[in-house]
Amino acid sequence: MTTYRERSTKSTSLTDAPGKTGSAGKYTLAEVLEILAGGRLPLRFTAYDGSSTGPTDASFGLDLRTPRGTSYLATGRGDLGFARAYIAGDLDIRGVHPGDPYELLKALADSLVFARPPARMMVDMIRSIGARHLRPIAPPPEEAQPRWRRITGGLRHSKTRDAEAIHHHYDVSNTFYEWVLGPSMTYTCACYPRGSASLEEAQDNKYRLVLEKLRLKPGDRLLDVGCGWGGMVRYAARRGVRATGVTLSTEQAGWAQRAIADEGLGNLAEVRYADYRDVTETGYDAVSSIGLLEHIGVRNYPSYFGFLQSRLRPGGLLLNHAITWPENHKPPQPRGFIDRYVFPDGELTGSGRIISEAQDAGLEVLHEENLRQHYALTLRDWCANLVEHWDEAVAEVGLPTAKVWGLYMAGSRLGFENNGIQLHQVLMARPDKPGSAGELPLRPWWTP
Repeated sequence: MTTYRERSTKSTSLTDAPGKTGSAGKYTLAEVLEILAGGRLPLRFTAYDGSSTGPTDASFGLDLRTPRGTSYLATGRGDLGFARAYIAGDLDIRGVHPGDPYELLKALADSLVFARPPARMMVDMIRSIGARHLRPIAPPPEEAQPRWRRITGGLRHSKTRDAEAIHHHYDVSNTFYEWVLGPSMTYTCACYPRGSASLEEAQDNKYRLVLEKLRLKPGDRLLDVGCGWGGMVRYAARRGVRATGVTLSTEQAGWAQRAIADEGLGNLAEVRYADYRDVTETGYDAVSSIGLLEHIGVRNYPSYFGFLQSRLRPGGLLLNHAITWPENHKPPQPRGFIDRYVFPDGELTGSGRIISEAQDAGLEVLHEENLRQHYALTLRDWCANLVEHWDEAVAEVGLPTAKVWGLYMAGSRLGFENNGIQLHQVLMARPDKPGSAGELPLRPWWTP
């Protein structure tokens, strides 16, 4: 099949290009894509209208199979249209495994830059696509409602709406998470002691790092908010710490409670199905928040940090571990694919905003570090697990959901590698008296 670019070798610009496949001003789907990409396609593209473009020997490819896929691509902003078409089965990928499409996404990110063509050419492209494909259609059933429609579930970050958002993401299937996360059942950034370390070593090392930063010792009391499947709670309890975890996921709470019983840790460890705001006990020696802040909402940071501080004894330590933007001016609400398919109502901000809010709440910030590169490695290993268990995962949760996870994790890996997102741990203390955070060593007391 001859492509638009091959027929237009004499053209010096997009306005000079003939763009004819039949009637004047009529473009094929492949030609539309090539025009938008300025002829710079790092992969092979084929479409159901018989057209194709891109290098014939490309390592990767995209196959647009149906008119519905055209509607998704034409009406979805940013990455949402691509995600809809792919998840619905209207757009196929070639050259990568659906459990880890990282290399294809990297090729697109490195090479594909869309440009707006001249107005006359844009009119011809719209006419070629067809007006019917420019009207939004129902998204795949895996997609959450847009934010404006979620008001029926309560105000954003109310307890009821937060519970629904957590349910959407975490109550997929414990069996599915066991395959993806591995034996640790830890769905947060690991900390790799060396490049060759396994995922399990890195997750164990992350928990070790948190425990040491919080200076926890046998007999101390730890509150872990947003505790997931109880990994931090059980790690601390094995070392004699009395640990309480809370999660808004019923699936996570049930799994964690069984794991605590199986390990015989019931005298030291507890995981509750509850909102962190419902914890009534105070006087904890330490609080860990590992992957919860992303669900809190930036406007709620003052009450969040104020509440966690109120659970601590004077001189107690708090560690906040959260995904962030690399700067502090970007709007907090992720949109597109992440908001609709992964983290409904999730919000990110920069580490500077987090530190400022913690300080304004009366906490003393002692230390912070960026584990961005570690999260890229973590996501690499999660994708490898999904690939290994792909057939079982598809049987457990269905092909569309499995594709969501492969796309989400591979894309997030790319984001961490490119510094589009970061992961910061911030250690802070509740002052035990004005001007003092307690008897702490002069220098960091933990092993990096």
